[in-house]
Amino acid sequence: MANPKVFFDISANGEPLGKIVMELRKDVVPRTADNFRALCTGEKGYGFQGSSFHRGTGGKSIYGESFADENFTLKHTGPGILSMANAGPNTNGSQFFLCTATTGWLDGKHVVFGKVVEGMDVVKKIEKFGSDSGRTSKKIVVDASGEC
Repeated sequence: MANPKVFFDISANGEPLGKIVMELRKDVVPRTADNFRALCTGEKGYGFQGSSFHRGTGGKSIYGESFADENFTLKHTGPGILSMANAGPNTNGSQFFLCTATTGWLDGKHVVFGKVVEGMDVVKKIEKFGSDSGRTSKKIVVDASGEC
């Protein structure tokens, strides 16, 4: 069975930037991949649609407030890697990050669960609105999300 693919349609201050398509590694981290997939579809009544990119706290998983680290098999090998943000061991929820460089120091601390397969140009556009503080210079929003 093929790994699922999901998408985000992204805008900056209401102006469309494009679509990001991500493959989720259900074959390696099934619980983590299914959490992200369900948050993309909104099938549990909540999800990513309408959310903004930020650095902060909050959110919940489909399993409750948080869930355990599944494994650290996949590594932060370069641009396009999709990984869980957390507040320490076993605190995964809905927050994630997309790598724009190799970030090997995160291996063993953050669960990698996918990668960008289309739309890396959109990720690079988002990166240009970032800052060292984590605040974006424009409001970056997931206008639509779902499963491909």
